[in-house]
Amino acid sequence: MHSIQQKAAQIRLVIFDIDGVLTSGALFIGDNGQEYKAFHSRDGHGLRMLQDSGVQVAIITGRSSKVVQHRAKDLGIQHVYQGRREKLPAFEELLHATGFSAEQVAYVGDDVMDLPIMIRTGLAVAVQDAHSLVKKQAHWLTPSNGGMGAGRDVCELIMDAQGTLEPALAAYLVK
Repeated sequence: MHSIQQKAAQIRLVIFDIDGVLTSGALFIGDNGQEYKAFHSRDGHGLRMLQDSGVQVAIITGRSSKVVQHRAKDLGIQHVYQGRREKLPAFEELLHATGFSAEQVAYVGDDVMDLPIMIRTGLAVAVQDAHSLVKKQAHWLTPSNGGMGAGRDVCELIMDAQGTLEPALAAYLVK
């Protein structure tokens, strides 16, 4: 059995769900049907740092939203699969597109529809407030709830395991 650090050290791609992972899971829909989502700024910076360290980031989500497309573009995330209620085919497409093996991929989820991918990856992560079955199948549980820094937790775990976190943070302490 590999330790979490050993698993995290092998990761080349991290796939995030959106609702309940990079957001709290609350859906705000206006009278005109416009959907709003709240993202945590520390998650966003963590995703940028992770990408800068050489690890790719992707999104696979069951819902479709212009908000997600905008956020992904803002963060430089190129692999975005929306409206995928069945997430496993998107995962297979992503492996084919990137050339990574499932063992080189981490998946971060919160609900049962995330399980088909989670059980196939090298590092399965559940957010702190995930469904109990998802928590049971996860290799690691984030200290933070979905939408409240869980994304940053994952980024820092992987960067720490790969030796890139300390140098990235040290750059902010230069006088």
